[in-house]
Amino acid sequence: MRYVLVEILVLTSLVILELSNAFAPIVSYQWLVSYSQRSILGGNKQIIVINDMFPGPILNATSGDIIVVNIFNNLNEPFLMTWNGLQLRRNSWQDGVLGTNCPILPGRNWTYRFQVKDQIGSYFYFPSLQLQKAAGGYGAIRVFSPELVPIPFPQPDDEFDILIGDWFYADHNDMRASLDTGLSLPTPDGILFNGLGPEEAFFAFEPGKTYRLRISNVGLKTCLNFRIQDHDMLLVETEGSYVQQHIYSSLDIHVGQSYSVLVTAKTDPIGSYRSYYIFASARFTNFYLSGIALIRYPNSPLDPVGPVPLAPGPWDYTSSVQQAQSIRRDLEVGTARTNPQGSYHYGTINISRTLVLQNDVMLSSNKLRYTVNGVSFVNPTTPLKLIDHFQLKDAIIPDMFPIYPSNKTQRFGTSVVDIHYKDFVHIVFENPLDELQSWHIDGYNFFFVGMGFGAWSESKRAGYNLLDAVSRSTVQVYPYSWAAILLAMDNQGMWNVRSQKAENWYLGQELYLRVKGVGQEDPSHISIRDEFPIPENFIHCGQIL
Repeated sequence: MRYVLVEILVLTSLVILELSNAFAPIVSYQWLVSYSQRSILGGNKQIIVINDMFPGPILNATSGDIIVVNIFNNLNEPFLMTWNGLQLRRNSWQDGVLGTNCPILPGRNWTYRFQVKDQIGSYFYFPSLQLQKAAGGYGAIRVFSPELVPIPFPQPDDEFDILIGDWFYADHNDMRASLDTGLSLPTPDGILFNGLGPEEAFFAFEPGKTYRLRISNVGLKTCLNFRIQDHDMLLVETEGSYVQQHIYSSLDIHVGQSYSVLVTAKTDPIGSYRSYYIFASARFTNFYLSGIALIRYPNSPLDPVGPVPLAPGPWDYTSSVQQAQSIRRDLEVGTARTNPQGSYHYGTINISRTLVLQNDVMLSSNKLRYTVNGVSFVNPTTPLKLIDHFQLKDAIIPDMFPIYPSNKTQRFGTSVVDIHYKDFVHIVFENPLDELQSWHIDGYNFFFVGMGFGAWSESKRAGYNLLDAVSRSTVQVYPYSWAAILLAMDNQGMWNVRSQKAENWYLGQELYLRVKGVGQEDPSHISIRDEFPIPENFIHCGQIL
C-alpha cells in the first residue's frame, strides 16, 4: 500500500514538473554506444564510440534548456554516462554514477532527462563504469549563455572543442583486471587530441579571426600542460565561471578540468602563413609524454617550423600553484543571469560545518586500494539513491564515516555524509602522498578559496580568498599539500565526491553527500520545489526488481 501511495505522488509531481517546464526548450539526442576497432597511436584497439564517433557528438545547450539523451547500450557490458560539471539542479537521479543509477544493461536503452539551469560553460561527458573511459565514450559539452545575458568578451568567430588526455594501448577490460589483482596502472602510451595521435588533429585558422578553444583533460591520470606555438591564450572561463582575463603562454589542466581560452589568429600583410604546433605534455610524472596537434592557415605548409614551445619544468610545483592562484573570478559580469557573479558574497556567510577529507592508500590481501579518511568505498548492490528513496533495510548509516582523518584501522565501507539543505560547508582536501590528486563533486560548483603545502590547520583560514575565488567543480591537490573549498548546499540529492584519477576512483577513493532538508527522511515529505521525483523510467536492480 505504501509503494502505491508513493507512485501516486510521483505521477502527480511529474505532471507539475512538466507544467513548470512547459516553456523550456528541449534539446534531444539519440546515442548508440557501441564498440569499434580503430588504429590509435599506431596500435589497433577496441574502443567505445557514440554514433560511430570518437570522441562522441558535442552536446550543445543553452542555459535553461531541458536535455533529453536516449542512450542505447550496444556493448556487451553495463553502461552509465555521467555529465562532468553539469549541476543537474534537484535531479541526482540523472547523475549516471553507481550511487544514483542502476546500469543500462547490454541491449537495453535508457533516457536521461535533466535541465541545465543557471549555468553556462565548458564541460564533458564520459562513461562512469568499469574503467570504460580508458576505451573512449567521452565527448564535449557546451552550455551557452541566454540571449539576454551578454558574454564578457567579443563574440568569437568560431569555437573548437579540444579533448586532451593520456591513452593506453591496453584494453580497458585488461586494465581493470590488472587493478583487481593489485597492480597499479602502467605508464600511458601517449597523449591524444580529440582521439587522434601526433599531428593528426588540426584546427583551421583564418587570419585575424578570434577563436574560442574549449579545452578539457579527459584522461585517466595525467596532468597536462597545454600551449600553442607563437600564440598567446586569453583565459576567459573555467567550468562555468567567467574569470578575470589574463594572458597565459601555457596552462596546467588537471584530470577532469575544463578551460576556455580566446586565441587571435595572426595577420600577415604579404599573406605568408605557416602552420603551428599545439602541445599537451605530461606534468609531475617520472615519464615524458606529449601530444601534438596543428594550427593551419590558408595555403600554409603542412609542417610547422621553428622551435616548439617550451614546457615548464616537470616538477615545478611552484609555478603551477602560482598559476592556480592567479585564476580569479570576474565579479562584474553575469553568467546564466544578468546579475554579476560577485553579487553572491560567499565570504560573508557563516560556515555550518567543516569536513576534512584525506586521501591515502591501503593494502587488502596485498592488493592496492585507495581510501578517504581510512575508508575504501564499496558500492552496494542497490544504488544508494534507491536505498534512500524506498527506505530499504540496508539503511545508510552516515555516522559510520569519519568526517576528519582517523587513526582507526583502514577498512572497506559505503561512505555517506549527511548534509542539511542550505548549509554552507567548508571542505578541506588533504593529500599526504607524493602524487598529485584531483577531486570532483557532482551537482555542485564550489569556491576554491585556498591551498598550501604541508598539513592544513585552522590557522590556514586566515589566508583564504574570500572575495573573488574561482568557482569550479574539480580541484587539484598537490603532493604533501591541502586545498580548501566552500560550497552552498543548495542542490538536494545524492551527490558523488570522487577522485578524477580513474585508478583511484575505481579502487575506492570516493564518497557521497546526501543533501536533504530537515524532516525529509521520508521521500513523501520532499517537495518538487526542492528535488525532482523518482523518474518513471528508473532502472530496477538489486533489491528493487
